[in-house]
Amino acid sequence: MESTLYNIFTIVIVAEFVFGNLSNGFIVLTNCIDWVRKRMLSFIGGILLSLAISRVVLIWEMLLTWLKYMQYSFAFVTGTELRVIMLSWVVSNHFSLWLATVLSMFYLLKIASFSRPVFLYLKWRIKKVLLTILLGNMIFLLFNIMQINKHTEEWMHQYERNTTWNFRTSSFSRVSKLIAFKMIMFSLTPIVVSLVSFILLILSLWKHLQKMQLNFRGEQDSSTKAHMNAMKIMVSFLLLYASYFISFFISFIPMAHLKGLDHLLSLTVGLFYPSCHSFVLILGHANLRQECLLVLRQLRCEKKH
Repeated sequence: MESTLYNIFTIVIVAEFVFGNLSNGFIVLTNCIDWVRKRMLSFIGGILLSLAISRVVLIWEMLLTWLKYMQYSFAFVTGTELRVIMLSWVVSNHFSLWLATVLSMFYLLKIASFSRPVFLYLKWRIKKVLLTILLGNMIFLLFNIMQINKHTEEWMHQYERNTTWNFRTSSFSRVSKLIAFKMIMFSLTPIVVSLVSFILLILSLWKHLQKMQLNFRGEQDSSTKAHMNAMKIMVSFLLLYASYFISFFISFIPMAHLKGLDHLLSLTVGLFYPSCHSFVLILGHANLRQECLLVLRQLRCEKKH
């Protein structure tokens, strides 16, 4: 039974890893080519490019960390290796989450229509507002790194004092769960911002549909389609990131009788978010969707010839 589960999870992880690298790599490549052609990159293109790069790093970091765990169980990892693992995880997770949050806010400010002075002020200064948020959340990142580094130093101090296998593995398990809990706490703010953006977009769509009914217009106009498209992207982000959250809680579940299965299950669930959401972004973004269809047509033509 154990070997069957290991094999199933391993196949799913490999598929997620390949799919995630292909979807995120496609976004990176498309935006880089567009950047070279036009000698400039749009604001939304910059967000998508940075988001895809952060997710590629996150996917690789998650996979390499799992392979490291399967090989050594972190019992004999050096201090430098542990710091690099934790730092890369914290940084890639931070930018992957906050850039997706900024993308949600971009859709809200660009598409929604509210007459409130505050909203109009933010809408007219959309780039400055979002850049300020990106720079401002660096404070969260620095504080998070300080907290993670503090826990890492404490574990390394205990690591050097006690060299037994059982102590090292149990001690690292406690520290990793504490770090995961810290990551969850630091992720709550962007998740709440994304959720509020989604709710406001729903309200904007509801008001827009009411106006259409008053004007006796039953068909979908461009504004309605834009609202629906943005809402699909936001919903997919919230649901997929919820699965990423669940992966943290799975790592808290004790599975002593199934060594490594808890980490394998956690990784399988966690990889859904960085791998699948980028594919949703490709489908929801007109330029990326067109480029993707063009690539698929070329591949079909090559197969025929």
